[in-house]
Amino acid sequence: MAAHQEKKPSEERKHKSTQNGTRTSQVQWGRAWEVDWFSLASILFLLMFAPLIVYYFIMSCDQYQCSLIDPLIDLLTGNKHLFDIWNKTPTLTYRAAGIYTLWVTFQVFLYVFVPDFCHKFLPGYVGGVQEGAVTPAGVVNKYEINGLQAWIITHVLWFANAYYFHWFSPTIIFDNWIPLLWCANILGYAVSTFAMIKSYFFPTNAKDCKFTGNFFYDYMMGIEFNPRIGKWFDFKLFFNGRPGIVAWTLINLSYAAKQQELYGQVTNSMILVNVLQGIYVLDYFWNEAWYLKTIDICHDHFGWYLGWGDCVWLPYLYTLQGLYLVYHPVQLCTANAVGILMLGLIGYYVFRMTNHQKDLFRRTNGNCKIWGKKPEYIECSYMSVDGTKYYSKLMTSGFWGWARHFNYTGDLMGSLAYCLTCGFEHILPYFYIVYMTILLTHRCIRDEHRCFSKYGKDWKRYTAAVPYRLIPGIF
Repeated sequence: MAAHQEKKPSEERKHKSTQNGTRTSQVQWGRAWEVDWFSLASILFLLMFAPLIVYYFIMSCDQYQCSLIDPLIDLLTGNKHLFDIWNKTPTLTYRAAGIYTLWVTFQVFLYVFVPDFCHKFLPGYVGGVQEGAVTPAGVVNKYEINGLQAWIITHVLWFANAYYFHWFSPTIIFDNWIPLLWCANILGYAVSTFAMIKSYFFPTNAKDCKFTGNFFYDYMMGIEFNPRIGKWFDFKLFFNGRPGIVAWTLINLSYAAKQQELYGQVTNSMILVNVLQGIYVLDYFWNEAWYLKTIDICHDHFGWYLGWGDCVWLPYLYTLQGLYLVYHPVQLCTANAVGILMLGLIGYYVFRMTNHQKDLFRRTNGNCKIWGKKPEYIECSYMSVDGTKYYSKLMTSGFWGWARHFNYTGDLMGSLAYCLTCGFEHILPYFYIVYMTILLTHRCIRDEHRCFSKYGKDWKRYTAAVPYRLIPGIF
């Protein structure tokens, strides 16, 4: 349910592949094969309550000025009943359905039918047709990387409308925010259900499907590794980056426009949210080819976790700071604004440089310099389901020698900066840092469990060399 992703600690290189003469029945990397009771309980909880959590946060802003406590007090004291709150909630409208349908259709068009041209004139940008990582079945998928182009085209049209055409108000997203929530839920459930049906009857690659026999787990975590329609429409890449992340900056711009409409100015806190989160979004699309080697693309199968999460959870809960500032505009003093900006920029620097070191190490096969010297690493090997042996190198130099997921540390610094823009009057905008801390810690553990299953003794050697996950000397 997140755009925040981590480069796999391994950099897969098929230095040489050898058929060992036997086929492994189940390679223990990627999504789990078996479901324990705790995993099942967690999945049932998320399936039942994640949509309610999103609704509760958005309703709290709409009806209670972003207070998370007042709705509970009203319900517990009998001042209001659930039906009172529900009846005041805006319903699905034809206008919202039209807006959302047009939005998703436009993003599909940009994704499938407009080949990337940005890589032809932007130095350093990698776009166009790129290869992904090796799947558990030994397949290497190709992708049309054109997310930056889609983001640019979308935002050019947005500003052209705001300053010239005036087809619709820049506040259109905020003004239809809850009706759009129902549209996003419909798409999220529809695509997740379709992906599950597809995995049974017409999978893209049957060898990259995983069935546990547990309906809820398979629906939540997905069965197909890379469900596709046609040659280029890849479900994971599209829903991971479009429409949710392209919309992220538009949502924040709509919040800023609403603040201008209501109060006659845009506060410096709103500007900070737009700038810091805008940097993160642009970083994602600038490095979209690199994200082909991240956990979401390389390990997670496509199910409700990604389908609904990218349609609903990401655009609605990752933008809570801007939504809060519409209801509670905060004008920060200069010192606080500069401090928050520096925290966000430093966090971004750590996040980006940590990932850059790993990417440089991968691209050069270790023949590079990290902090002025040749990087150190541990050689590992693993087997795909067809019995092919692959080799990887796990770097133990630079930021990756400080902690096994130090890019997450930078990510958390940036996340905290977003929240601090909102002051301390309400806890709602701080949900993001709490959620990201839980999410990234869980990802550390989840990914390391997979890596141990994949690399075995080699992974133990790696964790002995780099003993900390996030904070050197502490965790």
